[in-house]
Amino acid sequence: MIKIFLILFLLFFDFLSKKLVFTYLDLNNFLPLTSFLDLTHIHNFGISFGLFAGDMPSWFLSLIGILITCFIIYIMVKSENIIEKWALIMIIAGGISNIFDRMINGYVIDFVYLHYKNMYWPAFNFADIYISIGILIFLYKVLKDMHKRMFN
Repeated sequence: MIKIFLILFLLFFDFLSKKLVFTYLDLNNFLPLTSFLDLTHIHNFGISFGLFAGDMPSWFLSLIGILITCFIIYIMVKSENIIEKWALIMIIAGGISNIFDRMINGYVIDFVYLHYKNMYWPAFNFADIYISIGILIFLYKVLKDMHKRMFN
């Protein structure tokens, strides 16, 4: 039950942040917060970092996202490792949030924009952060297990 509550909480937080950006920040405008962080309002019609933008219809990207998310849910249900389950919950929450965004709008709202001097990272959102954290936790667990098998 706590897993569902966490997923719903993360979905709500991502949805709220995107709604605030959509409502209060004009499209393609930047609001500097620090010397390396801006808030922006960008419509991402592609997948991560705008890849395949315009190359594939949003319904197709949504379908691919749904299939991947269902597969990850299956892995989570089968997993007996608590760390793995928490990592997969983060990935699932981020995936569902971006899928809903794409299905409702036809695009995903990105708004966190990091930069340093002349180096710029593509804009992203909280759902992307959830996915990234989940992947890092999952990789940590996999590498830890590999290390254990190799040296024990």
